[in-house]
Amino acid sequence: MEFRQLEYFCTISELENFTRTAKVLHVSQPSVTKAIKALEAELGLTLIDRSQKHVTLTEAGRAFLIHARRIMQDAELAKQDMMRFCVGSAGTIHFGVPPMFEAYLFPKFFKEFREKFPNTLLDVQEFGDSDEVRERVEIGDLDFGVIFGSPETTFPHEFVVMHDDMSLCLPEGHPLAAKKEVAFESLRRERFILQQPRTYQYRAIFARCIEAGFTPDVMLTTSQLKTIKQLVANGTGISILPDFVLGEEHSFVRRPLVPHLTARTALYWSAHKVFSSLDRDFLTFMKQYVAAGKFQAPAADGQV
Repeated sequence: MEFRQLEYFCTISELENFTRTAKVLHVSQPSVTKAIKALEAELGLTLIDRSQKHVTLTEAGRAFLIHARRIMQDAELAKQDMMRFCVGSAGTIHFGVPPMFEAYLFPKFFKEFREKFPNTLLDVQEFGDSDEVRERVEIGDLDFGVIFGSPETTFPHEFVVMHDDMSLCLPEGHPLAAKKEVAFESLRRERFILQQPRTYQYRAIFARCIEAGFTPDVMLTTSQLKTIKQLVANGTGISILPDFVLGEEHSFVRRPLVPHLTARTALYWSAHKVFSSLDRDFLTFMKQYVAAGKFQAPAADGQV
C-alpha cells in the first residue's frame, strides 16, 4: 500500500470522477486508474463502484475511506511536526500552563519570543493543574509545560524559572491586617477560598493548616483567580496566592506568612523528548529571559 494510492483514493471519493481527480492531482487518468486497481488488488476488495455515471464507493470503500483519511491526516501532522527539526523553518511549539500563569507571568515572554522568532507559532493551552500539564507532556501532547509546586520536589528534566513566596490575602479592615506577618495558627477560624484540590496551592495550604493543628474551612474552590480576588476583596473569605499574581491589585491587603510558603515555577519536558532546533531555541530563550531577571515577582508592600 503506497501513500499516493491513498491520496488518489481520498481525492476520487470527494470528486467522484477519475478525470477530475487526475486533473487536480496533476497526473494522467491512467495513473489514477492503475493506482486504484492496485490498491483494490492488494486489499482483495472492490472499493469503487464503476457501474454508475458518477464514481461511488462500495460499502467496503466507505469503511476503508475512514482509515485512509486518518492515515493522510497523521502523515500531515507528522510532516508539520518534523518541520521543527529544520533550522530556520516555520513550526509550532505546543506549550501548556496551569491556571493563572498565562495571564500573569508569560504575556511579555510570549511577545518577546515571537519578536525574535516570528516564524514560530506558540500554541499555548491552559490545564486544570500542574499534574495534568506533566501528564500531557509525557504522552506527547505538549512539547513543554509550566509546573507549579514545592521547592523540595524537582525533576531532572526541568528548568527552574523562579521561586516565589505565597502571601496571605485579606480584605481591608480584617483584624489580621494589623500584623506585619501572620502565623498559620492564626487562620484557624478563617474561611478559605482556594483553587481546585489537585493544585499545589490547595494541597500546600491544606498541609500547612494540618501542621498547625486544624483543618481549614474551605468554603469555595475555583480555577478563576479573578473570582478568588473579588471574593477576598468583598470580605467573603481569605486566600493565599503567589506574589506574581498580586502585583497589580489594590483592593485587598497582602501579608507574609510564618513560616513562609514558597512555590517553584519550572519549565518541564519529557525525559524521552527528542529536541528539535525549535525546541532548543525555545529553551535557550527561556534561560536567557530568566537570567535577565525578567520573571522576578513584584516586591510585597503590604497593600496590593
